[in-house]
Amino acid sequence: MSRQLTAATEEAALEQLHNSGCTDGLPVVIPTPARVERMVLASGLDADVSLGQLGPNLGEATVEKAAIAAVMAGCLPDHFPVVVAAVRAVSDPRLDMTEVQATTHNLGPLLIVNGPAVSACGIASGFGALGPGHRANASIGRAVRLAMINVGGGRPGTSDMALLGHPGKFTFCLGEDEVASPWAPLHTSLGYDIDQSTVTVACTEGPHSVLCFPDDDPEVYADHLINVLAASLSGLGANNTHFGRGSQVLVLNPDHAVALADVGYDRATIAEALHDRAKRSWSELSAVRSRGSGINRHQRSQGDNPDLVVHALSSPEALLILVAGGTGLYSTVMPSWGAGPHGNSHLTVEIDLDQTCEVPLVMPAG
Repeated sequence: MSRQLTAATEEAALEQLHNSGCTDGLPVVIPTPARVERMVLASGLDADVSLGQLGPNLGEATVEKAAIAAVMAGCLPDHFPVVVAAVRAVSDPRLDMTEVQATTHNLGPLLIVNGPAVSACGIASGFGALGPGHRANASIGRAVRLAMINVGGGRPGTSDMALLGHPGKFTFCLGEDEVASPWAPLHTSLGYDIDQSTVTVACTEGPHSVLCFPDDDPEVYADHLINVLAASLSGLGANNTHFGRGSQVLVLNPDHAVALADVGYDRATIAEALHDRAKRSWSELSAVRSRGSGINRHQRSQGDNPDLVVHALSSPEALLILVAGGTGLYSTVMPSWGAGPHGNSHLTVEIDLDQTCEVPLVMPAG
């Protein structure tokens, strides 16, 4: 169980947490025993149940410790099932969280929520979904980061070695706008039923805006959009372009999604088209890197072959495509790292809403 700290007042407790390096630099809700017990109760699980180990410290992420992070982040008990699933995901060895926390690249775990949990927890998926003003998004993502700090030991400059970081390392969570999407939800393409709730985690850079103007010809518009998205996914400064590995994320705004759907694209054919077009020639890559740069085995075996084409996506499945945000001219891509033992892939975990217990209005004394 977690060690309890003592302080004379909540103000003193807050300063103690700041001074101990237990916060993300912003004020937190003090995790008193009553608040933590209430959050644990909302999970329907015992406090000592392990959700996995979080690197680089390989600390045991118990339900109680996740609840402490959720309280500190400002979560409501209704949000906690999403936090539990997300902590299970980031604790899974396949996400390489030890390496993700320790790399100098600027990465944060993006949480994509699908299914009934989006509305049940009030997770925003429209205008400004990754920005301020959305309590569920902000507090759920922040809870995962606080767990990564206090259980995983990820602290800037000592174990979290991102050279600059990005604001998503405070909180990075959104829902898919399944109503505005012309396609079935993302999680159904990952093997889940439409009535299941999931959180999909991909460790990415911050959002890169992609501008595309409409055209009177729907086919021309769609082709232009695919081309500009492909160019953004294969930027010459992006790790994925040089390594040919790692998951990337594409967030289409509803207008762009409908424009593609209107000419026959679905999620699978968009991914196939972008896998084909998001590429760079060997000569383009050679112009921006030295011979000592890290390149994959296939590229090394080709030597200086000017005809070699390097795909920024290892396969269509390496691209997560969802619909979110407001309508307009801008969609978003989020490149990633492309390294780590498991290649910086993504992972989906089911959210168990059915385990949530009714929380009593008044906690027992003591």
